[in-house]
Amino acid sequence: MLFEEFGLQEKLLEALSYMGFEKATPIQIKAMPEILAGKDLIACAQTGTGKSAAFLLPVLSRLADRETPTEGINTLIIVPTRELAIQIEQQVQGFAYFVPVSSIAIYGGTDGMSWDQEKKVMTEGAEIVVATPGKLIAHLNMGYVNLSQLEHLILDEADRMLDIGFYEDIMKIVKHVPAKRQTLMFSATMASKIRNLAKTILTEPAEISTAISKPAEGVLQAVYLAHNEQKIPLISNLIGNKSEYTSILIFTSTKKNVNELVRALHRKGENAEGISSDLEQREREEVLARFRARQVRTLVATDVMSRGIDIKDINLIINYDVPQDAEDYVHRVGRTARADKTGVALTLVNEDDMFKFHRIEELIESSVIKLNVPEELGESPVWNPLTGRNFRYKNRNFRSRDNQKGRPKGRPGGKRK
Repeated sequence: MLFEEFGLQEKLLEALSYMGFEKATPIQIKAMPEILAGKDLIACAQTGTGKSAAFLLPVLSRLADRETPTEGINTLIIVPTRELAIQIEQQVQGFAYFVPVSSIAIYGGTDGMSWDQEKKVMTEGAEIVVATPGKLIAHLNMGYVNLSQLEHLILDEADRMLDIGFYEDIMKIVKHVPAKRQTLMFSATMASKIRNLAKTILTEPAEISTAISKPAEGVLQAVYLAHNEQKIPLISNLIGNKSEYTSILIFTSTKKNVNELVRALHRKGENAEGISSDLEQREREEVLARFRARQVRTLVATDVMSRGIDIKDINLIINYDVPQDAEDYVHRVGRTARADKTGVALTLVNEDDMFKFHRIEELIESSVIKLNVPEELGESPVWNPLTGRNFRYKNRNFRSRDNQKGRPKGRPGGKRK
């Protein structure tokens, strides 16, 4: 379906054409008519499916059709991370290139000058404000933010906001906005907590869903069975002579692993940088800018980057270790094969993480191909999901009584009554 078929404002269509956008994605096809009709909406869509455009384009089209600028804040978009706030505000600027729409991203970790600028905009009004909950509440507490003219309240990645613990903050924000408004909520999952939140803040919402918890079809997935000491040599082997990979993103669960891997790649002559919460916000943005500009080929990141980053044409994703949450695997892998492109996603799995990855396969309803490390790196562990640490921990109290030698009868591990 072409964007011009939605009846969007002409200047908006001109910007989309200039940016090379022609066909809508499934989430856009389902969501945009509901939003344009003025309905509240709860939408479930995975990372990389174009959900940001699904809510931005209808809002911008309405704003573009107005003869006079909107007074105050028209649209408030709440997001879980500063990276996502920056990304969405950049998308607003791109889509509204030929439309006079004012916007600002508000997030934590900025200096006093940024606060003053934010205060000025929040006082005088901006048509679109993209904000993280904590920073927005800090401004609301000062008493100068006027949301009385708000028409659109949008929650993006609502599931992640609840995971982080932003429920109370979201409810505080909702108390400041008009009861008569259009509320849109986008989430990668449709867990019970998401439905409960929807019942609280949405009014007779339309509900749509695309494929949930599955990587995009263009992602070629594979697992390398590797002992911990084989992982860094394996990564060097995988990317060392692959000049066709111009953009590589490696995820790991700890800052320590980020630093170790970057140092190891530097020793091999690889153009790599790391990004984690150890960096100041300005430093993180500079690293991302270099990665986007292809000045850095390999970016090593902690889980904080698994969502909320919009970098096109990432060729290769490597999970240095298996994500703690099965849903996070989908979001990490979602960094590649975006917008109908293709990409490769590799996960390094040791003995202790086999059961964890087995759960991921159950979630995505697919068995991922298992590969051994190259012979020069030694033998790989044998795939057996029932030997993983999580499986052993989960089942440690379910040993048969015949194997509990020396224990008195009665409760396992307890005293004889």
